[in-house]
Amino acid sequence: MEPNGDVANPASLDPESLGFMCGIEVHQQLATGKLHSRQPGELHDITIETLPKEWQRYNRKLRSSSGEGGTVDVAARFEAKRNRSFVYCQAPNAGLIELDEQPPLPHDKDALDISLTVSGMLGAHPVPLLQTMRKTVVDGSNTSGFQRTTLVATDGVLETEGGPVGIDVLCLEEDSARKLDSKLTTSGEVVTWNLDRLGIPLIEIATAPDIKTPDHAKQTSIALGRTLRDTRRVRRGLGSIRQDLNVSIMCGDRVEIKGCQDLEWIPRIIRCEMARQLHFYRLANQLREMHGLPSLPNDRREESESIEDQVNKILPLKLVDVTSRFTSCNANRVKYGLSEKSVMLALPLPGFSGLIGSKEFDADGARMPRLGRELAGAAKLAGVAGVYHSDELPAYGIEQEFVDSTREALDGCDGFVLCLAPRWQAELALESVLNRARLAFERIPQEVRNVVIRKGSPEDGTTTPMRPLPGGARMYPETDIPPLPISHDMWQNVTQNLPMTQEERRSRLENYDISEDQLNQLLSRELDDHFVSHSQGLSQKAWATMLLENDGDIGLMALILATKEAGYVTREGMQTLILEFEGQNPTIDQLSSRAEELGLKPADASDLADIVTKVVSERLDFVKERGMGAMGPLMGLVMKECGGAADGKQVSALLREEITRHV
Repeated sequence: MEPNGDVANPASLDPESLGFMCGIEVHQQLATGKLHSRQPGELHDITIETLPKEWQRYNRKLRSSSGEGGTVDVAARFEAKRNRSFVYCQAPNAGLIELDEQPPLPHDKDALDISLTVSGMLGAHPVPLLQTMRKTVVDGSNTSGFQRTTLVATDGVLETEGGPVGIDVLCLEEDSARKLDSKLTTSGEVVTWNLDRLGIPLIEIATAPDIKTPDHAKQTSIALGRTLRDTRRVRRGLGSIRQDLNVSIMCGDRVEIKGCQDLEWIPRIIRCEMARQLHFYRLANQLREMHGLPSLPNDRREESESIEDQVNKILPLKLVDVTSRFTSCNANRVKYGLSEKSVMLALPLPGFSGLIGSKEFDADGARMPRLGRELAGAAKLAGVAGVYHSDELPAYGIEQEFVDSTREALDGCDGFVLCLAPRWQAELALESVLNRARLAFERIPQEVRNVVIRKGSPEDGTTTPMRPLPGGARMYPETDIPPLPISHDMWQNVTQNLPMTQEERRSRLENYDISEDQLNQLLSRELDDHFVSHSQGLSQKAWATMLLENDGDIGLMALILATKEAGYVTREGMQTLILEFEGQNPTIDQLSSRAEELGLKPADASDLADIVTKVVSERLDFVKERGMGAMGPLMGLVMKECGGAADGKQVSALLREEITRHV
């Protein structure tokens, strides 16, 4: 039975009837030093424009190599064809290991402990021997051409609102370098990387495909993030946790989607991918019918006859130089490109007119799937800014006469793609376009895609191609790090000392005299341990407020609050003392003495009462006219009379009492 569903309305697609499958991969940075170098894990907030001149720079080229099985991984082979070179900027926390000039050290003990702890929290089973592996990565994000990763545990379970989700694997691995810049040259692409992030430990958690719906995917991601934060040993902030989605429907195939940083967008991103896979399944069968080829079954598990030879004959590699036909074109991009010695190459796509598609939007305002966008994405992987295709021309300043002239050069071919770039790059881009056009006769290709981002947020939930989906050939053993056995005693120590869950932390705080808002904030900002450990002898609400409103040394803040509650410093003076005694270890006597020197000691209660009575009596007419509305103005006058050395709450209480006597 053919899959049902309206591609123009992704929200209406039924996951169950379409054979929806989904799993999540989460990558979480740990709050430790680097995994294999003992360098600090600090990040430097720099851009290519603010890059310090004193940072050393190193130029490298990377090549793909065979994995343990003797074959080159498909993703690595693709990257190797992109003609890229790399510049690595040595941040202060990047040494010889980050530069791949020195063998790595064994795992950071704290990072290893955290990974085992998370394994225990998820009920996963540790592997008996930790064997570090090299995972081939030749996109430049690692100086060595590989990423070190270690399988830690398998077969866990995560409880979610929508039901249990299996945890297939938990790994401990190195984070990548950070891209600063990318420039095109006549000889290839040059990419600049910052090495500050390279080697920071990551926990990678991959779930089983147990996620039932797009909304359940969001719930699962939230639950995973909460579990990791419950350790209180992971990094917080933008970029510290990254979610990847593995999505498929029965008539499509598995696609990995990266860049899902905003959890609220996860359901929409998944629905857009479901619509995309459904659209291209239907397009494949439309193309097959046009050419008398057997239809694709709607279940990818059913074998289908290979039509590769037929498709290659329908779409041969034939590039035509049409540069001379565009010399009089007034389109700015064309004029500039030709002036920079670029060429205009054309790729004929016979029978594709009307099938490449033009820009349309679905019911939620997202761009609908179309082949033209996939062809452009394939071309961009070769480094070009984009391509032109026959379904969208005339446009972009290219008039009908140039469209007709191109078709004439292609012997009347109805569909085509144009690329304006240096010859080597245009050839590579159009070869990539051709390969993607041939795949239009097949199911969705297994690949890694990226969420389209505009101004830091998803544009509409759609994605673009990034690279082929890696295979098993990319892994081989790391020979510089000895295997590490996980003993029974080591694992028992981990499981007997698991951190509290969110529910246990909440239950603990409910025993204290604080507001619900304070409780929630203490939990969300991970301050509950500090609150509990220093709450003895303090007003619990005041201590919660102190923690939530100030940054700095926790012990110092608790001592200053105790000083205030003993009557030695005003509420307003506490912040002054926090700043003045930062990094020191004062006594209450020292704090009291300094508060008095600074005029921050509260006024005597009897003196304060006299001041309040005096201020009210001198402005009695004003008090009778305004009633309690006089509180604000009179508060300022009383505080002025006290030289600021008065407790605001005490002043307010005395004023309220005194005004009540006269109104």
